[in-house]
Amino acid sequence: MGDFKDNCVFCEIIRGTTPADKVYEDDLVVAFWDAKPVRPIHILIVPREHIPTLNDVGEGSAILSHIGKIATVIAHRFGVRDSGYRFFINVNAGGGQVVFHLHAHVIAYQPDRPA
Repeated sequence: MGDFKDNCVFCEIIRGTTPADKVYEDDLVVAFWDAKPVRPIHILIVPREHIPTLNDVGEGSAILSHIGKIATVIAHRFGVRDSGYRFFINVNAGGGQVVFHLHAHVIAYQPDRPA
């Protein structure tokens, strides 16, 4: 499943042609460690469908809700659901988006390591 785009690194990860350290997969999303983490926990949640930016999410799409749900699953799995984590989406170059395939960040310090 997936609507892939050539030369998209996230599409390549989803297809399995580029390696990534995956932490979660289902029919709608794949989650993996960021290649350039800014905190000890830095995981990206990427829809299997190639959607360039948040601006391109169709009306009535459930993908954002699903990504949010999976963020809480990941936060729980890594022990930061209760202590706290950041969850965000960068939109377009001016908003810090580097890879133009919709993705959300889950970022946190490790629970046993203070900031």
